[in-house]
Amino acid sequence: MAACALVCAQLGLLTAAAGTAYAEPGGPGPKGPPGVGAPDGPPDAGEFGGAADTARLEEIHKKIEKLHDRVESATEEYNAADERAARQRREIVRLARAIARTREQLEELTDRAGAMARAKYRSGGLPPGARLVLDGDPDDFLRDLGLLHKGEQAARGLIGRLRTAREDLDEYADEATGRWAKLEADRRRKAAAKKRIEAELARAEKLESKLAAGELERLRRLEEETAWARQAKWLETGVLDEIDDRASARGRKAVAFAMAQIGKDYEWGAEGPDTFDCSGLTLRAWEAAGRTIPRTSQEQWKRLPRVAVTGMRPGDLIVYQSDASHVGLYVGDGVMVHAPRTGRPITLAGAGSLPILGVVRPDA
Repeated sequence: MAACALVCAQLGLLTAAAGTAYAEPGGPGPKGPPGVGAPDGPPDAGEFGGAADTARLEEIHKKIEKLHDRVESATEEYNAADERAARQRREIVRLARAIARTREQLEELTDRAGAMARAKYRSGGLPPGARLVLDGDPDDFLRDLGLLHKGEQAARGLIGRLRTAREDLDEYADEATGRWAKLEADRRRKAAAKKRIEAELARAEKLESKLAAGELERLRRLEEETAWARQAKWLETGVLDEIDDRASARGRKAVAFAMAQIGKDYEWGAEGPDTFDCSGLTLRAWEAAGRTIPRTSQEQWKRLPRVAVTGMRPGDLIVYQSDASHVGLYVGDGVMVHAPRTGRPITLAGAGSLPILGVVRPDA
């Protein structure tokens, strides 16, 4: 119950924020709709200290944000390579089984061909005319001739099946070789992406390690101020006046799952149940709703049906950044739930607090 109350309180605060069109921090803004109070805005720039200190923190914030953007891009590349590698491994297993079956068939056919050759050898391999002269019995000859024709037809069929089996075996072997090459390429991409992720995270951590505890808190508040400003600018377009918040049955299930993960840690490459990255969260949310969607945010953006921002409803996925490297799940009232980045837990945020690329609907 306490956890439920905390989530409801968070949602209530952000819902109020979403329902109010804010002006720039520090300035007056228009009132929200009846019954919705305007929460306190982000801190004034003056609370960060002197102008030089504030400028320094802003510069550090921009650098850290850019580093984490690169981490997200590399994470989705890592996820994509991991998914492709898993698919290649499944195909290689399938081909290995096909090769084993075909080899068994080839061995059986080869044994049968050998048996037929031995039988022909034992019969002397004489042509039909010579057999008639030697046997001297036309009835026996005609009977043997019919059997001979049947044997020749069987031999031709056997030879054809042998040829087909050898061709299939060669084809499977060639395909398996190609799959191995692709698997190795995806392994290299995955390793390279992991290396970039670790390097960018190390740079971000190094920047943060140079800050005192008080400065880290001020940096965190600066991040929040930036998000508030983006959300305010998005709300000023009047977008919420057009958005219909009626969710589908599956959309409600996806929202319920995602909301239940609030507070869990972000971990790049993770798909739950204890930690998630951004697309891992949306993947599992819609899996809980009974719909399988692509693993990465780029593939979710590429392959799922798109809807206008003004037409989105709870459960829809909001894809962010120009390279579709981040994704959140819309919960309604201008709010989304997402796994932000390393060092930040799954949380609620303004749907417009990040640069929106577009919206997709898994259950269109």
